[in-house]
Amino acid sequence: MVSAVITAAGKNRRMIDDLKLRGLEINHKLLMDLQGKPVIVHTIENVLKSGVNNCVVVLGHYSDEITVVLKNFPDNKVKIINNHDPNVELSQTLLNGVQNLESGLCLCVAADQPTITSKTMRRLIEKVLEYKNPENIVSILARKKSGYLESAEGLGMPFVCHSKLLLKYLHDHTDNLNPVLMEMIFNGVVFYGTPPLNELELVNINRYEDYLHIKNRL
Repeated sequence: MVSAVITAAGKNRRMIDDLKLRGLEINHKLLMDLQGKPVIVHTIENVLKSGVNNCVVVLGHYSDEITVVLKNFPDNKVKIINNHDPNVELSQTLLNGVQNLESGLCLCVAADQPTITSKTMRRLIEKVLEYKNPENIVSILARKKSGYLESAEGLGMPFVCHSKLLLKYLHDHTDNLNPVLMEMIFNGVVFYGTPPLNELELVNINRYEDYLHIKNRL
């Protein structure tokens, strides 16, 4: 069983600040248009093409607006849930998602990563499947160094690991994701960095210039 968690619960604060400074209409970054579809729809479609059995999308802030654009996804493939408290940090959003999945491998992706290709996601999954102990490895998109890693500094989503590993570590964290990954690697969890297929895979849409950078190159 390979499932996915897509985190889509953030405040959209940096995008709102950028749009205000530019005098542009305020919009949520996940609802912005890329080739005729909202950003989050691209992300979900790529995840579903990666070979996962199903995925959970975790919402928080702006959940009503985001839910509207997800209505065409089949319920047996995409489950939409909400954080009980919209103000929790990423580690707790991820925990909420994992708790709503069957036990097994988990692909973790941020909804603002529409350029992560299905091929790269499959490579992340395959690395865990071929490892001798799939419950003690994190296969993650490399930001600098690739191969087996000695540090998780600067790393985040997307990554793949067993849900048991996430449940073990996420319960004790109420902050961002990187401290969780750093603790894992300190405790001997194996990390393998898979290089991106192209530079766009390394771009999260946080600010308006990120959106333009992706929009002009797709």
